[in-house]
Amino acid sequence: MADAAAPAEDAAMVLPGWIRSVTGATLRADLVAGLMLAAYMVPAALADAAIAGLPPQAGLHACIFAGAVFWLFSGSSRTVVTVTTGLSLLLGQTVAEMSGGDPARHAALIAAATLWAGAFAALGWALGAGVLARFVSDTVMLGFKCGLALHLAAAQLPKLLGFAGHGEDFFARVVHLVLHVGETNRASLLIGSVALAGLLVGKALAPTRPVALIVVVAGILAGAVLDLAPHGVSLVGTVPRGLPMPGLPDVSRADLRDTLPVGLACFLLAIVETSAVARMFARREGQRYDAGRDMLALAAANLAAGLGRGLAVSGGSSQSVVNEEAGARTPLSGLFAAGALLVVAVSLTGLLATLPQPVLAAMVLAAVTGLIDIKGLVRAWRFRHSEGLVALAALGGVLAAGLLQGVLIGATLSVVLMLRSALRPAVAELGRVPGTDVFADLAHRPDALRQPGVLVLRCRSAVLYMNAEHVMDATQALLAARPDPVHRVVFDMTAVTAIDLPGAEMFLELRRALADRGIALVLAGLRDTEAATLAQAGYDGGLEPHRGVAEVLV
Repeated sequence: MADAAAPAEDAAMVLPGWIRSVTGATLRADLVAGLMLAAYMVPAALADAAIAGLPPQAGLHACIFAGAVFWLFSGSSRTVVTVTTGLSLLLGQTVAEMSGGDPARHAALIAAATLWAGAFAALGWALGAGVLARFVSDTVMLGFKCGLALHLAAAQLPKLLGFAGHGEDFFARVVHLVLHVGETNRASLLIGSVALAGLLVGKALAPTRPVALIVVVAGILAGAVLDLAPHGVSLVGTVPRGLPMPGLPDVSRADLRDTLPVGLACFLLAIVETSAVARMFARREGQRYDAGRDMLALAAANLAAGLGRGLAVSGGSSQSVVNEEAGARTPLSGLFAAGALLVVAVSLTGLLATLPQPVLAAMVLAAVTGLIDIKGLVRAWRFRHSEGLVALAALGGVLAAGLLQGVLIGATLSVVLMLRSALRPAVAELGRVPGTDVFADLAHRPDALRQPGVLVLRCRSAVLYMNAEHVMDATQALLAARPDPVHRVVFDMTAVTAIDLPGAEMFLELRRALADRGIALVLAGLRDTEAATLAQAGYDGGLEPHRGVAEVLV
């Protein structure tokens, strides 16, 4: 019996629990949602492929291969895997320098980087490294998205205006745009502007409808009927039908070595994007977010996309929202969407030949408007200047150094500020709020009253080896600043979550130093674990693990 149960237990570790909830009703709902989702995904896949420097069909292929496997491992009933603007730009920028302008080599290198992303995701799942996503805060992603939007706008505006864009970074592209704006093709500008206006109005009035698909169809008809090529309007051109035979890309060992860091960057960005989307839905539904399962699903999706000659994928925010609004009940809607995209790739790609390039540029520009969150930047700055600095650092890093560098700059600054806070925790003097037993920070409650002869303090951090000396110095400084004689120092320890040996020895040293001056030290509100730590270090007497400040002062 035990042997028979083992395979079932192994399957439960890999297969998601939602599979048991599939019924005829959920299948019907997921089929309808999948068809609506596919209609939304087609134009986005075409645009993101263009951002990556790939032919339009590559975006479809990536969504098909990735969508065919993601559903099987995903734990989120709403998250949709797709090509994304951030990953496309990251791949397009980094691989362009390696490919030397050869389209076939460019596509092969992107496929190799995508396979690396899948391999890193599989390794991360095996090692239980789902917590990696938590190291990139929402504030960092706020700045990253704003920088990404500006980056894409600078790259796509020349296409909408009808002339070639140049420049390796954001600032060079802006300079080129300003210097060559006089070369604008009026026909391209007209078509692109009409498409952009339609997309923006559609996003405002019908955000969950396939407005982009309507714009694409209108663009295809305009390209076919109006004969735009003689007027200087670039068209997409012939798009091959069918799917590529799955297989490894034709790259050398040196290429594999060179694309490894690109794949790592794609993996990090993909897990951050996916976790942001999945966490949002998990909070809405009151469910626990399983980062490990999403990492496994991303591994399968990116390995499939790489073998299918596509590009890296992750959880798409707008696609996932459309999926939810369309009534999806389980991740099977993603499988049905992949099936619908397969029909498009096999039978309908010939229709894309007359699609004007300015329409594709308009689709990208419409998409990036949702990435710029000025209110979010202002809110972060007002909440705490350090939060605003982190967002601005990520934004500036993206523009000046690149996408991954921007994320790393923002994340590094976040960690530095966190360490700074841990190294120099706030030690505040407290006073009693009149008429209550509540003790509040005097800096925030001027009406709070000092206790005669008693210095009441609170440390808002764990007391560890790295900050123990600062706590000692801050205590001595506050004691020296008291105008009246003090005979007792009471520490409110309710916010102290941990004490290590150096921290305990600091309190021992502080008690001895105060005793030499005739001042008693009392540690009130200690947690049991911290009280035990101090006792083991030889601290006897003056510990009040179950009594608050008000009780100690009675």
